Amino acid sequence: MQNRWNDQDAAAFTGPLAQRVYTSRLLGADPSLVLHGGGNTSVKAAQKNIFGEEETILYVKGSGWDLATIEAPGFSPCRLPTLLKLAKLSELSDTDMARELLVSMTNPAAPAPSVEAILHAILPQTFVDHTHADAIITLTNSVDGEARIREVFGDQVVIVPYVMPGFKLVRAIAALDPARAAPQAIGMVLLNHGIFSWGETAKESYDRMIDLVDLAEDYLKRKSAWTLPAAAFRPASGTLAAPLAALRKGISTLAGFPLILSAHTDEVALAFTQRANVALVSQQGPATPDHVIRTKRVPLVGREVAQYAQDYKAYFDTQAARSPQKLTMLDAAPRVILDPELGLVALGRSAADAAIAEDIYRHTIEIITRAETLGGYRALPVTDLFDMEYWELEQAKLKRQGAPKAFAGEVALVTGAASGIGKACVVSLLARGAAVVGLDLNPAITELHKRKDFLGLTCDVTDEAALATAIEQAARRFGGLDMLVLNAGIFPASRPVAELSSTEWTRVMQINLDANLALMRLAHPLLKLAPRGGRVVVIGSKNVPAPGPGQSAYSASKAALTQLARVAALEWGADGIRVNTLHPNAVFDTALWTEEILQKRAASYGLTVEQYKTNNVLHVEVTSRDVAELAAEMCGPLFSKTTGAQVPVDGGNDRVI
Repeated sequence: MQNRWNDQDAAAFTGPLAQRVYTSRLLGADPSLVLHGGGNTSVKAAQKNIFGEEETILYVKGSGWDLATIEAPGFSPCRLPTLLKLAKLSELSDTDMARELLVSMTNPAAPAPSVEAILHAILPQTFVDHTHADAIITLTNSVDGEARIREVFGDQVVIVPYVMPGFKLVRAIAALDPARAAPQAIGMVLLNHGIFSWGETAKESYDRMIDLVDLAEDYLKRKSAWTLPAAAFRPASGTLAAPLAALRKGISTLAGFPLILSAHTDEVALAFTQRANVALVSQQGPATPDHVIRTKRVPLVGREVAQYAQDYKAYFDTQAARSPQKLTMLDAAPRVILDPELGLVALGRSAADAAIAEDIYRHTIEIITRAETLGGYRALPVTDLFDMEYWELEQAKLKRQGAPKAFAGEVALVTGAASGIGKACVVSLLARGAAVVGLDLNPAITELHKRKDFLGLTCDVTDEAALATAIEQAARRFGGLDMLVLNAGIFPASRPVAELSSTEWTRVMQINLDANLALMRLAHPLLKLAPRGGRVVVIGSKNVPAPGPGQSAYSASKAALTQLARVAALEWGADGIRVNTLHPNAVFDTALWTEEILQKRAASYGLTVEQYKTNNVLHVEVTSRDVAELAAEMCGPLFSKTTGAQVPVDGGNDRVI
């Protein structure tokens, strides 16, 4: 366990809260200690109020902040005396507790305090750290876990049996009174939950956390349970696009909304999914209840989706008898699937959520594997996991998040996505919550957006094999395809029919027409499986209804593409796929329009370049964003009953009108 403290860096953080920020970031920098917003830290400090009176404030990590990047405003300032009074109550519902925590704050604009704020308050030390260290969870989730904790730490830690986070946990720890029962202790282990350390300085509390976790890691090393053994596995073979899209459709149906699905067939993932006892060890539950909210109880293991639903019916019926009100909030879909062929499959309402589920389960794989080496993996009973998942505070948090974006959980593919209309379409679709795959011949596409919900692929759309590879990559990354925007194309230099070579004609047709046919053919099986129905938007041209001189190849290619879209609309309607076409004109912020072409076209009409740009009925300039926004809307609910349409985006053209 690496101690990341650096005296020179620490010197830049002056004062208790700043020191708290520094060591919180050190903890957050180590994923074996803290994952995706997990963990918690606090500091108690004196502060004068507006009346000049000195108060003791508990600064505790606020909701929505990550320890790895937390800043001083990320800590909620709570009046310590108020929290200590709350701790003495015999009963306090979690909803009431959350309200009282908000009332206790000195700054109502600060983030909501952690639900563990009262727990931090009753621990008398100035600084308190809390993590879900992998090594600790491995020990507590192994056979004879509590005995192993005692063997490793002796009287250095207080051991607390598992109690669900919230006021019940506060009362359990208050009853133990660690300061009196174990004054020599430097920390506390909550079985199946995590570890606390404390101290009078930020460094002391941080050092103790590292030292305690280091003892656990050393124990695992002595028991030959630290280094993960190499495991035999059968590599994935063949394409996975179709089965992944079918699986995503089935799981999304269970959830009641579309989900992003990512499949991982690396050595670690396949070795775990193919182990002989995976159905036993994986079905016991996540490593810690804090993970259940992100991974949804236990993962589906190599079964049909319908079988999964049937297997859990009895489970849900049992829980309904215990807590019928909780089942009204039930989302029956898993967030992790283990399959010997598909590997580790993670799902989420967004690509970021799916990535979190994957990351958490990768740590779970390590914990399970190490615990099995110690003699067996043991998780909490399913009732505890259910209670955590449908905890009233968790449900309240979900409600506060509000409705998801329009395309949350859906996947779009855009061609010609590195510039112009295609680039703008990527932005519009991302803004609506979609995960987007962008294809372009320009390698810059791979760097267009650095985010979990974008995959940029360098691809020559005239190469059908490259398109097939792109479809496969899209399916493995996001699980399928819901929307297809056919935008890639070329606008050749003006040339009369009498001077047009067969070579140039063929090139224009290959890019503007043939490539789109190939991609539509490859995408069709996935679009059929889109949870909300597939959508295709074709970027046509004003030249279809009103061709211009010198652009015979371009006009013919776009006209043929429009006819292809019309036929697809007729044929694919039975599959729930709608196909619509946009006909933009005079969109000058695209790669098709060079300054030379602009000047020539303007001159041919006897106009300046600026006059040419607004040479339409409304006298407005049409931008890539204008086209992209309408393309995105065509994929949305407003056009849910429209297919085969052709819509101009041209400011009004007298020849078209």
